[in-house]
Amino acid sequence: MPGDRRAERQSALRATLEAEGLDGLLVTHLPNVRYLTGFTGSAALLLVHAGATVLVTDFRYAAQAPAEAAGAATVEVDQKSVWDRLGGVLSGLPQGAIGIESSSISVKDAERVTSLTRSRLVPAADLVERQRMVKSPEEVAAIRAAAELAQDALAEVLPTIGVGRSELEIAATLEAALRRRGSEWHPFPTIVASGPRSALPHARTSVRTVGRGEWLLLDFGAQVDGYCADLTRTFVVGARADQRQAAMYDLVRRAQGRAVERLRPGMSGREGDALAREVIAGRGFGEAFGHSLGHGLGLEVHEAPRLAPTSELPVPQGAVVTVEPGVYFPGWGGIRLEDDLFLGADGPELLSNGRTELVELV
Repeated sequence: MPGDRRAERQSALRATLEAEGLDGLLVTHLPNVRYLTGFTGSAALLLVHAGATVLVTDFRYAAQAPAEAAGAATVEVDQKSVWDRLGGVLSGLPQGAIGIESSSISVKDAERVTSLTRSRLVPAADLVERQRMVKSPEEVAAIRAAAELAQDALAEVLPTIGVGRSELEIAATLEAALRRRGSEWHPFPTIVASGPRSALPHARTSVRTVGRGEWLLLDFGAQVDGYCADLTRTFVVGARADQRQAAMYDLVRRAQGRAVERLRPGMSGREGDALAREVIAGRGFGEAFGHSLGHGLGLEVHEAPRLAPTSELPVPQGAVVTVEPGVYFPGWGGIRLEDDLFLGADGPELLSNGRTELVELV
């Protein structure tokens, strides 16, 4: 399989397990299962052990799992209980210390694992997620393709947007365009927020219709080969922007542009966030920018690393992050601009088009 990095990823994980004093890791977070084996199903328990990689799933994936995980894992399919089958796998291995993904496994399932083995279970958070922060060329290419697909869909939809269209109608048109172009699914519920509702950073798309001269905020994404793109654009509909709208939009655009230009690997998440926050706070609007600047992007739309005032962890070379400053004023509206950025050895590289000039849909 060209570009198959599953053996490389598992080898890196085993080195991490050895350094952590663990003999194995029970992987229950499905994006991590896909990253390590290629399996895309909705039911999986993956045991990565010093001497074996075993994927346990149920009868729905009896054909799919062996095909997708071929060469990366031994597949065990159980007709009745994946947990009983996991117990059989564990019983055939030497006792030791087994990590469990404490950020994704439920208390109930952790208790189940405890009952299945006499090995010592150790909470182990983010071992695979730390690997996933650094993207391979194939992963970067998939995110770029998803961004291009999303941009093409937006370009198709913009001419259909006008005063009187509902948020739900706009979302339906955009989501259909995404799917026609090959998006595997929507990485998150599409946000279409108009007028005062654009001041809700994670608004739920509603039946509200767009009024003349109002903001329209679109936050949407696409998925290619499992990898996500995440974009936000904000428009004025049915009229030219007024003085306040133009000034606030320009402020957000300058904040985003500074971060896109100056972000570098090795910066802490706090330092990266400050690149945009300083611009907005310097104009006296720091309180209106209430969320972090961005997040990692990959098999999940929100993953490590974080660009946030609370993050002291360095952003690694090879990470893909969103850059999405915004300002929000209850009763008036909000502006957010978001692009996807690869932090490579040669500096930041936009994977989306960075077309953030103010567009008035008149």
